[in-house]
Amino acid sequence: MVAKKPRIVIIGAGMAGLTAANKLYVSPGSKELFELCLVEGGNRIGGRINTSEFGGDRIEMGATWIHGIGGSPIHKIAQEIHSLESEQPWEYMDGFSDEPVTIAEGGYEVNPSLVKSLSSFFNKLMDFAQGRASGDEVLSSEEIEYCKLAAKAFNISTQNGGASAKLSVGSFLRQGLEAYWESIEGHEELEGCGNWSRKLLEEAIFAIHENTQRTYTSAGDLLTLDYNAESEYRMFPGEEVTIAKGYMSIIEYIASVLPAGSIQLGRKVTKIEWQLENHHLLEMENGHDSRPVRLHFSDGSVMLADHVIVTVSLGVLKAGIQEGSGMFDPPLPSFKSEAISRLGYGVVNKLFLQLSPSSGSELGNSSKFPFLQMAFHRSDSQLRQPKVPRWMRRTASLFPIYGKSRVLLSWFAGEEALELESLEDEEIISGVSATISNFLPNSQHKVSGPVSHGEVCNGKVSPTNSVKFSKVLKSKWGTDPLFLGSYSFVAVGSGGDDLDTMAMPLPKDENYGSNASPPLQILFAGEATHRTHYSTTHGAFFSGLREANRLLQHYQCRKV
Repeated sequence: MVAKKPRIVIIGAGMAGLTAANKLYVSPGSKELFELCLVEGGNRIGGRINTSEFGGDRIEMGATWIHGIGGSPIHKIAQEIHSLESEQPWEYMDGFSDEPVTIAEGGYEVNPSLVKSLSSFFNKLMDFAQGRASGDEVLSSEEIEYCKLAAKAFNISTQNGGASAKLSVGSFLRQGLEAYWESIEGHEELEGCGNWSRKLLEEAIFAIHENTQRTYTSAGDLLTLDYNAESEYRMFPGEEVTIAKGYMSIIEYIASVLPAGSIQLGRKVTKIEWQLENHHLLEMENGHDSRPVRLHFSDGSVMLADHVIVTVSLGVLKAGIQEGSGMFDPPLPSFKSEAISRLGYGVVNKLFLQLSPSSGSELGNSSKFPFLQMAFHRSDSQLRQPKVPRWMRRTASLFPIYGKSRVLLSWFAGEEALELESLEDEEIISGVSATISNFLPNSQHKVSGPVSHGEVCNGKVSPTNSVKFSKVLKSKWGTDPLFLGSYSFVAVGSGGDDLDTMAMPLPKDENYGSNASPPLQILFAGEATHRTHYSTTHGAFFSGLREANRLLQHYQCRKV
C-alpha cells in the first residue's frame, strides 16, 4: 500500500492564500511531501487587491498603498520585479503634489493657517493615541502645547470612563478638541463667513481629519475604534507609495510559481466539516482518499483534505458564525467565534469620476481640478445646504488621482460607503455635482498670499455649476458576498489578544497521540489574523507565510 501524501487546501486566492501556496510549493522537498490545491470562489485571483483602468489611468479598486517602504516585503517584491515604474499614468503617481484648498459649506474659503493649525493638532492627537509621541523628539513650543492637550484629553477620557475603561479613539479625539477650545479665547462670529462661527469652522475642519481616519481604519464611527489597541498597530518607516504597474503585478508574481491547475476559480466553499467523528470509518470505506476535513462547494461537489488554510475575510467569518449559517460543522469553538464577533470589520469604498472634456475651461488657466477639502456643517445645523446629499457629508475630499489627471477620486466609509454601492451612476453624478456647486472656488478666489492674523475665512467664493462628469466607477466591497467589507480594525471591547486568537489553528488540542483528533485541520490566515499589521496587504502576506511555515514545521518534526 502506497502512503498517500497529505493534502493541503487553501481557501481564497488573495494575498494570504497565494503567499501560503507559494511558500509551500517552493520549499525544498515540498513537491514530494504535499498535495497542494487552492480554491477561489470568484472568477479572478487577488482578493481585495484589484487593479483596473479608468479614463486611461491605472487605478486600484481595492488595496492602494505600500504602507512604508522600510522593511516592507511588498516593496521589496515591487523593486525586484520593477513594478514601481510605468509609462502609463497611475493613481497617486505624484502623491499629493498640490496643497489642499479647504472650503466651508456655503462657499467660504478657509484661511490655510487655521487649517494647518487644526491639522497639526489632530495629527499630534493621533500620534499620542498610537504611541508615537516620543520624549526624544525636538518639538516646537506649539507642538509641546499640543502634546499637553493630548495628555489632558487622555486623562479626561480615562476619568470619564473609569481607569480601566475601554476608551475609543473617537471619544479621545473629541476630548482633545474640547481641551483645545478651553485653551483659546472665545469664538466670535466672523464677518464675511455667513453664519459660520470660528468654533463651528474648527469643528468642521477637525471632522475632515476624523473622516479621513475612518477610511484609514475602516471604522465607520471612530467611537467604535479601540484606543488602547492603536499603540500596538505598527507601520513600516519611510514614505507610503503606490505601485506604478498596479498591485496586481505583485499578486501575479507570487502566483506565477504555482503549476497550472493548482488554482481553481469559481469554487465557492459553502461548508467545512472538520473533526469528523466517522473519520476512521471513512478511512476504511475510501482507502487512501480518506482525510479528516471535508469541503462542500456551491456546485454540490466535495473535496477531502488533511489541512485547510482559511483565508476568507473577517466579514465572511462573521457571517459564517451566525446561527443557521452552517459554514463550519461542528461550529467553531467559543473562543474562536467570540474573537471573530468582537473584532471590528468595516466598509471603505472608492469613487472615481471622469471629468467631461467640456469641463476644462471651467477649471482655471491650469485646467486642473484642485485638491478640494470640504468642511461640512454638523448634522444638527440649520445651515446645511439642502442640495448636498447625506452620503456626501462625511466625505473629506475630492481630488485628481495625480496632478494632471482628469479622473477625480473620493473615499467613503461606513454607512455612506454602503449607500454609495446602492446608487445609480446618474444619482452619483447629480449628488457630487450639487456638492461641488457649493464648494468649488473659481481660479480668481485662490489664496494668493498670507491672510492677516485673526482672519479664518477669505470670504465667499463664486460657486460654479459648470463642472461635468462623463462617467463614474465605484468599488462595492460591502455587498460583495466574497468579502462583505474591506478590512478589519480593533473595536472597543476587543483587543490584540483577539487577533492572536484569530490565528490559532484547530483543533486546539496539541496532543498528537493515536487517540487524538488529527492536528492542524483548520488553519487561519489573512490580514485580520495579524496582531500588529492587521488591515494591510503585508499583514496578509506575513500571515500566509506563518501558516505555511506552521505546516512545514509540523511535518519536519514528524519526519514525513
